[in-house]
Amino acid sequence: MKRKPNGNDGPHEELTRLAVDLDLTALPEALAELLERAERDGLSYTDFAVSLLRTEWNRRQDRKLLRGLKRSHLGTIEGLDGFDFAARPQLEPRVVKELLNCRFIEEHRNLICVGRPGLGKTRIAKAIAHAACVRGYSVLFANTIQMLEDIHASLADRSFKRVFRRYTKPALLVADELGYEGLDSRHANYLYRLVSARHGQGAIIVTANVGF
Repeated sequence: MKRKPNGNDGPHEELTRLAVDLDLTALPEALAELLERAERDGLSYTDFAVSLLRTEWNRRQDRKLLRGLKRSHLGTIEGLDGFDFAARPQLEPRVVKELLNCRFIEEHRNLICVGRPGLGKTRIAKAIAHAACVRGYSVLFANTIQMLEDIHASLADRSFKRVFRRYTKPALLVADELGYEGLDSRHANYLYRLVSARHGQGAIIVTANVGF
């Protein structure tokens, strides 16, 4: 319930109350500093208004990113700082760094990272997925076999459509460790249906230790 205006409130108190009533969660705690800076630097009305709105917008973007990262199930992200590209001569650093721009997601294209265990396929996939989260794309990271087993298990409680949509809805799906465990005909069928459903609708990154 919103608090009614108090005739004894000064301008600062009223601004704080209005910010709270409007669900501007960042402004109440930042207002005093913003007002002080405006007086000290002689900001114009426009610049002061921009600083107010930018403060709130930045906080909301931070919260949105945290929610996106939590939903992505990315877990620990090492990033590419310190990644030894020299030990992987077939991997072009410029190509990998270009992928951090996430244009392939906008174009609904897929990436396949193939190589022996320990070469950093998952690390690269996670770095790209994290960049996608920062850019506001919805992301889901999943172990391939566990994902396919999850889809299969949903048949038992008739939640197939809901579970299947969990893997088709995100703008980017990362299917990790394809090939580390064998795929039977049942798994292959679910994988085919999943890729088909996402074709032209969303991007996929697949990491695999076997060729195709």
